[in-house]
Amino acid sequence: EKVRPYIIHRTSIGCYERTLAYLIEKYAGAFPFWLAPTQIKVLSVTDAVNNYAKNISDKLLDLGFRCELDNRNEKIGYKIRESASQKVPYNIIIGENEMNNGTISLRIRGGFSANDVNLDKFIEEVNKLNNNRDINLKTEF
Repeated sequence: EKVRPYIIHRTSIGCYERTLAYLIEKYAGAFPFWLAPTQIKVLSVTDAVNNYAKNISDKLLDLGFRCELDNRNEKIGYKIRESASQKVPYNIIIGENEMNNGTISLRIRGGFSANDVNLDKFIEEVNKLNNNRDINLKTEF
């Protein structure tokens, strides 16, 4: 005589883990700005601009952004490649021109860049992205 089989379903991960796995797969690690683990990375070109870069990083951290400062004694190309592989949405590059002008240069995920950007304008725009939960990055400043 035929007997109806029973299937026992068990998972070792919970709802949060499944949701996170879904998001990682959906975005391929390139999360929207508001969801990215590191939203902004500040990269210094030389040791002479480390204080200016630290001031920018501290200001962004105080405003609640998830920001990292990379002031290692490495070539800037290496720092940019490393940050691109981590899929950080915005990289702020600080050199002597930026320090002297009181501006920032941006490398935006997706191959976009912007030079001589006012820091306050940048903060205002990314704050909108953060608050509105926009999926696309702003590429023009």
